[in-house]
Amino acid sequence: MTRLPSQLQPLWPVAKRAHRFAARTSGSVARRTRSAYGDRALPLQGTRFSAETAALEPETVTLHPGIGVGAEHINRTLPTGLPAEHWVFARRAQYEVPAPYCLEIAGGITTGPDGTNITPGGVLDYGTSEYFGLAGWKEHPVYLQRQLPEIEDFDGTVVSIAARGGGRNFYHFLTDVLPRLGVFEDAMAGMKADAIYAPVHAGWQRTLLEMAGLGELKVLPASGESAVRATRLIAPSLTNTNEVAPSATVAWLRSRLPAKDLNDRPRRIYVTRGTAPRTRRVVEEERLLPMLEQRGFVCIAPEKLSPQEQIDVFAGAEVIVGPHGAALTNLLWIQPGTRVLELFHPGYVNAAFWSITEAIGGIRYEYLIADGAERFGPTSPMNKIQADVDLSAERIIAAVDRLLAD
Repeated sequence: MTRLPSQLQPLWPVAKRAHRFAARTSGSVARRTRSAYGDRALPLQGTRFSAETAALEPETVTLHPGIGVGAEHINRTLPTGLPAEHWVFARRAQYEVPAPYCLEIAGGITTGPDGTNITPGGVLDYGTSEYFGLAGWKEHPVYLQRQLPEIEDFDGTVVSIAARGGGRNFYHFLTDVLPRLGVFEDAMAGMKADAIYAPVHAGWQRTLLEMAGLGELKVLPASGESAVRATRLIAPSLTNTNEVAPSATVAWLRSRLPAKDLNDRPRRIYVTRGTAPRTRRVVEEERLLPMLEQRGFVCIAPEKLSPQEQIDVFAGAEVIVGPHGAALTNLLWIQPGTRVLELFHPGYVNAAFWSITEAIGGIRYEYLIADGAERFGPTSPMNKIQADVDLSAERIIAAVDRLLAD
């Protein structure tokens, strides 16, 4: 949705329905005419669960359950905030996280920017290829093309860690793409990969892969023009499809990408999104900053820092204030005892970062939503994604002072 111009983002529900309808329609045609496209034909069928894929093609597909990590039952207490007990947080307070696994596919294909995994028999494994807001595999965006891209054959083991949104979004790269490596290491202990299939068009993506220990491994770039058929394809399961930050996922990221230098880091930070309109900025930030500075806060713009510097700054902070945005993914590295205040527009409230603080434990997280929350109830699409946060500086400071009081 962030790729739509801000003026068109209110039309997102309509655009999404059109996208899903187009995929269903074009996919139906593609499945009937696939013989014309040879090995570049789109998937003939799909499954909802990877166990079904393995049952359909037992000679080429094997499901490997996780060894050290199992299912997780999430039951979280709602955070403090205004307005109290907001429904978005209530919907994420309880959740059943399935046990992770890897799907091994002999001669499997992985394709596209989000890692769509297809068996030699033409089965789309939706369990390892999930996409945002779909009713099932027939609506998958792989069906929005006439045929697969030109296929590159790779002699060896490829681990596909590309995931929906990870090609361009900092949050999804960290919480969807990288954790698939952890699932691979757990479920396929001792197996060595010859290459990974991952999004690497941005420098920060390559840096994070190197920090995670993949710097020496061959990377096959995931994009809309790429398709790789491997002798052995490994497709790890997705662990964070509903943005609930499972504890095992958060623990793996914290251990794999640790803070390194906490010396001279600011103890109280305000995370800015800049001053450009329609970017989810805080409208009264210019008035707010001097008030925060009086309370010992330092304003930071994480996009100006390297990934390691971002980790270190957040790990060293004791109090963090800022509007909802991808930079707050760095809450992954805060320490128990840290206090967090997240600011929202009423038309776009998201529980992803609260979920991270809950997975760490011992964090005091609070939220503040601008006026008008009553207009965006449980049936709201929450599509005001780039709307600016119109909270008065005085209201934000009152919330900050409450957060600092105890």
